[in-house]
This record gives sequence, C-alpha cells and structure tokens, in this order.
Amino acid sequence: MKATARAHPIQGLVKYHGMRDPDRRLPYHDSISLCTAPSASTTTASFGSVEADTISIDGELVEGRSRERVLSVIDRVRTLADIDDAVRLESVSNFPTNIGFGSSSSGFAAAALAASRAAGLELSAPELSAVARLGSSSAARAVTGSFSQLDTGLDDVDCRSHRLDVGEELESKLRIIACEIPAFKHTEEAHREAAESHMFQARMAHVHGQLATMREALRRGDFADVFALAEQDSLSLAATTMTGPAGWVYWEPATLRVFEVVRELREEQSLPVYFSVDTGASVYVNTTEAHAERVRTAIDELGVDTHLWKLGGPTRLLDPEAALF
Repeated sequence: MKATARAHPIQGLVKYHGMRDPDRRLPYHDSISLCTAPSASTTTASFGSVEADTISIDGELVEGRSRERVLSVIDRVRTLADIDDAVRLESVSNFPTNIGFGSSSSGFAAAALAASRAAGLELSAPELSAVARLGSSSAARAVTGSFSQLDTGLDDVDCRSHRLDVGEELESKLRIIACEIPAFKHTEEAHREAAESHMFQARMAHVHGQLATMREALRRGDFADVFALAEQDSLSLAATTMTGPAGWVYWEPATLRVFEVVRELREEQSLPVYFSVDTGASVYVNTTEAHAERVRTAIDELGVDTHLWKLGGPTRLLDPEAALF
C-alpha cells in the first residue's frame, strides 16, 4: 500500500531547548508553535515495494544520522502495524531547508502520516504526534497544525501535541514575512548540550510562566501580546544556545539587520511587527495582513529574500495522484 501526506513547518513561539531523553525526543518542558503555509513538505511512503529501506529527501538518498532519524519513525510504525516490510519513502519541500524554517517538523510529520497509512494504521492526531515526535519534537506540533502545544512527559501517552484555542481574528489576519538567510544549522547538537549552559536553569525557571501567558494571549487573540512574547522567547533561546559549551552563534549580520528594521518599524512608525527566530539565522517577521506588504518592502530593501506566509493547518493525506512515485 502507498500513501502521500503533506505537512506545514512550524515557527516556535515558546520554544523547547534540550531533551531529557534524546532517543525518544522527550523535551524538558512544554512548547507552543504555529504552522506556516503555503510552505510544506510532501512525502510518499510504501511498504513491501523494495527489498531494503530506501529514503530520499529532495531527490537525494539519505544516509547517516538523518537516515537514523527517519527510521526511528518508520520503525515505530512497523511496530504498531506488526509488519517488517522494507519502506520506500520520498519527501520534497517547497521552501528552503536547514536554515531555520522548521523543515524537520514538516518532514517528519508528513513521514509519520504517510508511513502509518501505508502500513494500514489509522491513528488519531495525538497518537500520530507521538510517532512524529521520534524524528523531531517539533514535528509533533506540525501534526496538529495551526497554533499547537506539545506537552512534555515521560512516555508517548503524555508527550503529545494538541491544538490551542485561539481568537479567530488572530488566525485570519496573521501574516509572516519569512526572511531567508542561508546558514546551515546544527540543531541536534545544540539540543544535546543545552542543559550545560549556565543560562539553562534560568530559562527553566521562567518558561512555565511564559507558556501560561502565551496560552492566555492566544485565547484573547491579542496579536501584540502573542508576538512580543515570541520575540522575547527568541532572545532567551539564543542566550541559552550561545552560552553552551560549543558557543553556537547562529545569527548572521543580515539577521541583525532584520531585527533593526523590525524595531524601527514598530517604534518609529507604530506598526504591529515583531521578529522571531528558531535555531538558525533566518527570521520570521510577524505582522498583520493590513501591513504585510509595507513590512516586506522594508525588508526587501536590505537585499534579503523573503516569502509571504500565513497560518497553516494540520498534516493531511493527499489524493493518490499526488504521489511522488
């Protein structure tokens, strides 16, 4: 059997950093994100059509650690379905990958759904989020889509994602200027050493209150409160990352120039605009539909390539004719 799925990547709002269990990818605390569209990863999977596991991403055969992460999802599917057939999996993304736009979240979310359906499983969204999480914790939130929270826990029953209640106007008026700043990132290595940063315990001390404040702002649909908090969280994450043993510094000069333009637009022109970054150099600039083109023009003048995105939904199955093979 063959199945094809599509998932949207996430932008972290209150981000997790570090994992208490790196094998099962169990984070230290809850996290909240939104999905972006039309950016997406599309994945086709089939079992029994090849003699050995064959995995391709964006036209390239996958080996090494990347292959291991994909197979962690596939092996879980095989266990749940009680099969041992080899898998053929192909995935493509329509946006730049490995530069801070959450490509692992959409890739593993789409892989989890495509593989589970190809294996004959019909998992609920929470169950599927626990499967996708084995590839990337952020992928759990890409499964449920829109604004979602991944609850921490010590097993697959507790550590699952769920949608959050959000003001309807916030969902419809949000626009995201994705600022493409190419610089390959090493997210997994940064997670591995997170707890060794002297800033880690400080982050753990305030992140639970931050999560509660974010949930309450989302329920009210308060654009300014939501994205001001996301901007602050981005700086907190960077402080923890940069003060780990390896001293990871992901930002490029262009990253800082985007920050500066955003603050000028907000402080001097009173525009509702806030920046956000995950682990990488690229920047999300969050604004409203009414101001999106004005904000995008200001960033384009920096010579930074941009994409105009909005809120994305949950991972979904595609019709058979959309299959990649």
